[in-house]
Amino acid sequence: MQVPVELTMLSTAVFLGGVVSGFSGFAFSAAAGAILLHVFEPIAAIPLMMFCSIASQAMSLVKVYRFILWREVAPLLIGGMAGAAVAVPFMASIHPHSFRIAFGVFLASYALYMLTRHLLIRRPLTLAAAAISSPTLSAVGFTAGAVGSLTAMPGAVMVVWSELRGLSKENQRALVQPFIIAIQTFAIGLYCLQPHAIGLDLFRHLVLALPAVALGTFIGMSMFSKVNDQMFRCSALVIILVSGCLMVFA
Repeated sequence: MQVPVELTMLSTAVFLGGVVSGFSGFAFSAAAGAILLHVFEPIAAIPLMMFCSIASQAMSLVKVYRFILWREVAPLLIGGMAGAAVAVPFMASIHPHSFRIAFGVFLASYALYMLTRHLLIRRPLTLAAAAISSPTLSAVGFTAGAVGSLTAMPGAVMVVWSELRGLSKENQRALVQPFIIAIQTFAIGLYCLQPHAIGLDLFRHLVLALPAVALGTFIGMSMFSKVNDQMFRCSALVIILVSGCLMVFA
């Protein structure tokens, strides 16, 4: 692929990821991955998305930092790191085409669930008032960490968990964003131990991607306070759903 085309697709992907992540606090890789996984092999695309996601999350965390409940985040992180440690060694053995299809199915299923949940459940289940045990939180973290390490999307499981608990937008972000930053940083460390997983090309692509990440995140953060939450979220989920279907059937 010619360099200008590669740069255009890279910048477009991480810009869209930054917009979605800057607004919602998650789903950077859901938006960016649909493009990047057509440009790079998974072993190259996933660490790149993780680096970009960390940068985006760090920028937007300032909006919800005061809402963070560290007593809940700690057991989630313990489970998440265990899940990442189990999942990362399998990345190098994944077939690119099969991975793309599986990732597309995951994106489409996730988007469909989020879009239809309010239609299927008239009385939303909420666990917010109940005491959540540390083992339960660690189990949720383990699942999110394993899934996130293989897809660069640790936030997906966490968002479903947060919505089931009925958390507010701010409290959800305060739970999800520290988890994403910590687990993706830990997963990158594990990737560094895998042969040929982290190379000079990754850092070259990262330098080219960061300006678009920053711009997209800034726009997303601005929309967080100015755009109707439900309208933007539904629009983002429709884009994720279409992207997932294209990855499966393209």
